[in-house]
Amino acid sequence: MLSSIQSGPEPRSLADPSNRGPILIVPYMWIGDFVRCHTVIKLLKRRFPARPVDVLSTTLCAPLADYMPELRRAIIVDLPRKRLSWAEHKALAERLKREAYGTALIMPRTWKAALAPYLAGIPERIGWVGEWRFGLLNDPRFGERQLPRMVDQCAALALPANTRLPENWPLPELRVPPAEVTGWRERMGLADTGKPVVALAPGAVGPSKRWPGAAYAELARRLIDHGTDVWIVGGPGEAPLVRIIQGAVPRVRDLTGTDLRNAILALATADAAVSNDSGLLHVAAAIGTPAIGIFGPTSPWHWAPLNPIAARVRTASQLDCQPCHKPTCRMQHHRCMRDISAEQVLEVTQRALAEAQLA
Repeated sequence: MLSSIQSGPEPRSLADPSNRGPILIVPYMWIGDFVRCHTVIKLLKRRFPARPVDVLSTTLCAPLADYMPELRRAIIVDLPRKRLSWAEHKALAERLKREAYGTALIMPRTWKAALAPYLAGIPERIGWVGEWRFGLLNDPRFGERQLPRMVDQCAALALPANTRLPENWPLPELRVPPAEVTGWRERMGLADTGKPVVALAPGAVGPSKRWPGAAYAELARRLIDHGTDVWIVGGPGEAPLVRIIQGAVPRVRDLTGTDLRNAILALATADAAVSNDSGLLHVAAAIGTPAIGIFGPTSPWHWAPLNPIAARVRTASQLDCQPCHKPTCRMQHHRCMRDISAEQVLEVTQRALAEAQLA
């Protein structure tokens, strides 16, 4: 099929001064990975301050782009995940062609992630070889498997091939205007009670990464008993967890829903956040809200936010099966999360609140 398509012009490298067109980033479309993408945006703007940087985005992730300095715009499209949908890729390619991009950085390894930039004739298309994408990419990179962290894999594409990677990457940064927070609180009926606020993010992709709902309920009860307001943030998929938490602690406020912007603004308002290893942990950290990350089957070194967080909570003694990085517990006991007590999380959360008040 590709042999019948006219390829674009010969590639011009990112360092070529004649390559002045805007830069398009095709990121992974999970919330945490999208936040990591701001590191790449910062790298590109430091190297090429005159070149605008855009990002491809799903409707879900698009609100994050509004709070990313240096980013010009998000190109919003919801392509199907499990089928090619040739017509939709061609339509996206037409949209991209009108923007006259000079470079595309394609982070996902899949064949179809590189299709629209190819069809749009973007002169320089950089990405890992992945699914043998020779032709779709004209600057294919090798050695992805030697970079175990997602941030290293993504950010390396913004640098010349075979560059020695820096020890420290630019940190993601979500800037939420205070006036927007104030307006959001008014619309949501969230009056300032004078109490500290802790936002709980009990969801995660895969049940193995979720601290039990009953544990979140016990944490919420103790926080409220200590004079703290507690909110729950997340998507509609967290409804069963909300029922568990609110069923035990009715005073908890449910702020879950389909619009990620609500979670962003709630996390910007909160004095601290408690989250599983999920996208919202990255959002809280990039905003600068003191965040407590609960890690069970996943390694914090691999998957914790690049930004500093207040605490990484794990079991007191590492289990033989940790980390497994599996979406469901292979051992069927889920001890890596069940053995973390509400008291343990409460202690680090109260410490984070106290330190925030002193700052």
